[in-house]
Amino acid sequence: MVSVTELLNDPAINAYVLRMIGEEGIELLRRFPEGGEHSDEELAEMTGVNLNTVRHTLYTLYERRLAEYRRLKNTETGWLTYLWHLRLDRVHDVLEEQVRDVLEHLDTRLAYEEKNDFYMCKNCSVVYTFTDAANWNFECPNCEEMLEHFDNELIAVALRKRIDRIKESLGSA
Repeated sequence: MVSVTELLNDPAINAYVLRMIGEEGIELLRRFPEGGEHSDEELAEMTGVNLNTVRHTLYTLYERRLAEYRRLKNTETGWLTYLWHLRLDRVHDVLEEQVRDVLEHLDTRLAYEEKNDFYMCKNCSVVYTFTDAANWNFECPNCEEMLEHFDNELIAVALRKRIDRIKESLGSA
């Protein structure tokens, strides 16, 4: 199994995790004890990271399946304790899943750009589909200026390039 330090030394993973949980969250990961399960209070005490930050980080990681917990109920008080452990071994799968979601979104956007003809108001800088522009007799509904044809080929080219790079990085080009 790869250590937290090794994972965070990978620039792409470090950037992803930093965006997800911030510097304080990364500090928690760096100080997270190896093995075993720990409550959020224990982790705050052991790592010196603020309890609210510990909780926020753990829940954020949990949402992305990078942390798990086991819930214990105190039979005397009825209080619940959550014992946490990391599942950073899943980070590559989670990243790939998110990249595939982005790819799907970009494919959808490219299809939209390719199937539509666009018109733009030079005053308002608003772009309309042909259908909307025709409904308004090619006049801007905001300022009543005539709409002009908008060539979206640069957008389509940029989307195709981005899609190709993503597919190449996934090994499916």
